[in-house]
Amino acid sequence: MAPPGPRVVVGLLAAWRPLFRGRLLLVTNTLSCGALMAAGDAVRQAWERRLPEGADGPPQPMDLRRTARMFAMGCSMGPFLHYWYQWLDRLFPAVGFKDIGTILKKVLVDQLVASPLLGAWYFLGMGCLEGQSLDTSCQELQDKFWEFYKADWCVWPAAQLVNFLYVPTSYRVMYVNSMTLGWDTYLSYLKHRVSPGWPLLSSHFRPQLLR
Repeated sequence: MAPPGPRVVVGLLAAWRPLFRGRLLLVTNTLSCGALMAAGDAVRQAWERRLPEGADGPPQPMDLRRTARMFAMGCSMGPFLHYWYQWLDRLFPAVGFKDIGTILKKVLVDQLVASPLLGAWYFLGMGCLEGQSLDTSCQELQDKFWEFYKADWCVWPAAQLVNFLYVPTSYRVMYVNSMTLGWDTYLSYLKHRVSPGWPLLSSHFRPQLLR
């Protein structure tokens, strides 16, 4: 079968372009955030369900409610990211390497403001969806935040430098979402790993802690 010709490719691009304009852009950003966070959780659960060597019995089933909670949490972050990048581009207008100083300021503001806010939002929001008390969720945030934030600094400054240098504003959230499958898998691991004194309230199985 012959590969699709240029007209087909152009037609597909034309069909997708409206999703990145006007009001539809907010919907696209919101649903893509939810879908990628759910996908990250699915990847993490697939890893957790692997039986240790020599273990008997079938693997535990997927916890679809946990994945649904991750989807809901991702969707709740989509509107914030949508407006955050628009605001950041208005505050620090910059195009290309000639404005590298301004772009580095944007990366720094993103790391110092958006990253910790989203980290707190994630742990507190997931705790609420899981039925944790506010005190329990705050304690979990306190226990895990610095581990999350150190990992964030290892991943996102470089990714956001590319984002602010080359990606148009309307595609920024989609770019971030395309980079987050591995990151969302890590977030699912960090939230649901079994730690001493931390029962898994949200899951009907306790995942193997594989390193």
